[in-house]
Amino acid sequence: MFIPYAYAMQQQTIQVDDISYDVIKVEHLQQLRLFLKNPKTEHYYQKFSHIQNVLPACEQLNFAMNAGMYHPDFQPVGLYIEQGKQIIGLNEAAGFGNFFMQPNGVVAWNNKYAVIKTTRDYKSDGFKAQFATQSGPMLVYKAKINSQFLADSNSLKIRNGVGIKNNQLYFVISQQRVNFYQLAQFFQQHLKIENALYLDGSISSLYSAQTKRHDKRFNLGPIVAEVAQKNCKS
Repeated sequence: MFIPYAYAMQQQTIQVDDISYDVIKVEHLQQLRLFLKNPKTEHYYQKFSHIQNVLPACEQLNFAMNAGMYHPDFQPVGLYIEQGKQIIGLNEAAGFGNFFMQPNGVVAWNNKYAVIKTTRDYKSDGFKAQFATQSGPMLVYKAKINSQFLADSNSLKIRNGVGIKNNQLYFVISQQRVNFYQLAQFFQQHLKIENALYLDGSISSLYSAQTKRHDKRFNLGPIVAEVAQKNCKS
């Protein structure tokens, strides 16, 4: 059995009132990737296990999570960049649904830096992304919770999102059903994060080798994963 040399992340569960949140802090961006299609078959991965099955023997999937909204055919709704190649362009259209709730935004990274910005700010930023995925709405921006959220909303779902602090990405998934405001408030108040982006709800899924959690219920579009390497030849 392959044992990864180290986890390039820290995982913990934080409870706020009656809600528990799994928090994964990724510390080494060079091991964080996006996955959409198997390059050999052109089939969408859809499952975490399908990614592990195609990784070289020297690579181990440590953490994975759904990473943005997608159409019924699993194609991303917005910007999607993988290994420096833009697959889908930035979506600036108006529309109905969570993705189009304003402001929406982008999480992007390369081997050294990560950003989470509104779509408008990302467009003008010129960031050179090796990986990027667009989603929406922004949960928190410039330390403020999205003004469209209602604290007493009864729209409750298992939800996940990503925030950034000190150039490190924090991926969060709720264990119980929450509304937008509760998730945003967790990023803002408990993680002290100024910029956070919603990834999705209802289909929110997590794989963690550290805790042996492997959600298999839903077929997914874009997937973000932290991949550990051991003795891989360049």
